[in-house]
Amino acid sequence: MVSTLTRYNAEFECINDSCKTRYDLNEIVYECRKCGSLLQVSHNLEALKTVSGEEWKQTFDSRFRSVKFPNSSGIWNKREWVLPHIEDKNIVTSGEGLSHLFHSERLTADLGLGSFFVKQCGISHTGSFKDLGMTVLLSQVKHMIASGVPIKAVACASSGDTSAALASYAAKAGIPAIIFLPAGKVSQAQLIQPVSNGAKVIALDTDFDGCMQIVKEVTREAGIYLANSMNSLRIEGQKTISVEITQQLEWKVPDWIVIPGGNLGNVSALGAGFEMMFSLGLIDKLPRIVLAQAEHANPLYLSYLKNFESFEPVSAKTTLASAIQIGNPVSIRKAIKTLKKFDGVVEQASEAELSDAAAKADLYGLYNDPHTGVALAALNKLLKRGTIAKGENVVVISTAHGLKFTEFKLQFHAGEIAGTDSKMVNSIHRIEPKAEKVIDLIRNLLHL
Repeated sequence: MVSTLTRYNAEFECINDSCKTRYDLNEIVYECRKCGSLLQVSHNLEALKTVSGEEWKQTFDSRFRSVKFPNSSGIWNKREWVLPHIEDKNIVTSGEGLSHLFHSERLTADLGLGSFFVKQCGISHTGSFKDLGMTVLLSQVKHMIASGVPIKAVACASSGDTSAALASYAAKAGIPAIIFLPAGKVSQAQLIQPVSNGAKVIALDTDFDGCMQIVKEVTREAGIYLANSMNSLRIEGQKTISVEITQQLEWKVPDWIVIPGGNLGNVSALGAGFEMMFSLGLIDKLPRIVLAQAEHANPLYLSYLKNFESFEPVSAKTTLASAIQIGNPVSIRKAIKTLKKFDGVVEQASEAELSDAAAKADLYGLYNDPHTGVALAALNKLLKRGTIAKGENVVVISTAHGLKFTEFKLQFHAGEIAGTDSKMVNSIHRIEPKAEKVIDLIRNLLHL
């Protein structure tokens, strides 16, 4: 491997195949100025191909779980594939990525799968996969400020996790952050994260889609930089999850990846990582992708039923999976393009289905947030239907830590979620502190 990164370069490129206009990464641009399409970060694959696929694997393996900066980050240990121009002094990292693949032999057997893993992205600095993209965006912003670009603050609309990641990384970089949240629609655990990190938090009497419209207007003002996933810098960090999963599986590609989706930047990121590995010779096949949506916020699912021939936004209803309560996703075109390339499937889950799926998997040692419940419910439905065959190899992406959604857990085990399986409710037993009564209770509970 060449020790310098200067042989590699990246730039923004319009995703419209008939346009492909390019922009420098230091430009403040989120959509193509010629056709209005979203952008993607494009790499010089010819330069990257001067290193063989086997050499890339050896390099990434040699850096995995390093204690040395910047390889201590699961994103920056692949920096040639992310933002090769960023100097060490401008990297803003909190050791994100490197989350484990949860495996349970009991759960795998009960599902009837060849192998089954849950990628625990919630085991990250702020408790969600959003950290993977935010380290890249804030590092580029720090680089831009150092280069003289007049950025005064970074801003995002959020349904919870994005705000926590932006606030934390911005605080670390010393850059002001402005957060727009839908009032009353974010869990308390999520709400207090950006507040604690000193961000300017603005609660709006609207839903996420309304917040997104406001932040798009606000960031047209000079000096306020957009940090939502329509900014493709975020996707660059999130795409490394594909590389990390494959690396953890000893460079074997699973048959299926199941991922919950709301604003839909994550599915395009997932696809981008696998496409890059395939192009550079690290893998010889692509997985199929399942995008799982809550039934109360399911515009992509409705489009899928029509073979993606049309797409209409919906007014998202209240769902326990609040982070994906989005009716008009900004990354819709990217998501559809990705799903077509990966022979993708879109499935939905009702409130009862996502709750039961999360609770059932918890009985095998997991602690699932409701969005992982959506993904698990979709997996169960596709297994029952035969779309995913018994004996196949599956990875489910868990996007956030269950501790962010304690209210969800309390509701379930109090029997307060309509239509759920009451047999899985695990009540707390309060009795007198007398040994004979405790022993009788234990005998009853264990059927002794």
